[in-house]
Amino acid sequence: MTKATTAEGDDIRHSQNWLTSRRGKLNVMSDSLVCGDWRIPYNEIDEAVLFRTSQMFIPCYVLRVKSNGVVYQFGLNPGRFWKGDLPFPVRREKVRFRFSPFSIVGRIVLVLTLAYWIWRLAR
Repeated sequence: MTKATTAEGDDIRHSQNWLTSRRGKLNVMSDSLVCGDWRIPYNEIDEAVLFRTSQMFIPCYVLRVKSNGVVYQFGLNPGRFWKGDLPFPVRREKVRFRFSPFSIVGRIVLVLTLAYWIWRLAR
């Protein structure tokens, strides 16, 4: 299962765009990447970068593919498949996710809500 979006552009970050992203299976075919009705032929890929990162201490990958002026991002689960050779040229990088203002505010609200619940239970 993967999350996929075209709303992030080049940014690799936590943002509200991932809340409404496409959910589905990313199929790595012999000639193309397919996710739902998106089909990206390998010969039309301008750039592919596989970012290795972690989310809450869990390793994961984000595949960013640029093709015909569109930037696709796929949030991927960890697995041996992504460590091996892929049927298309890909650059590999290790990154840390950035946070959008929306994501920062959401985390602050979550922490404050948890603190309030703990305070209420301790009274």
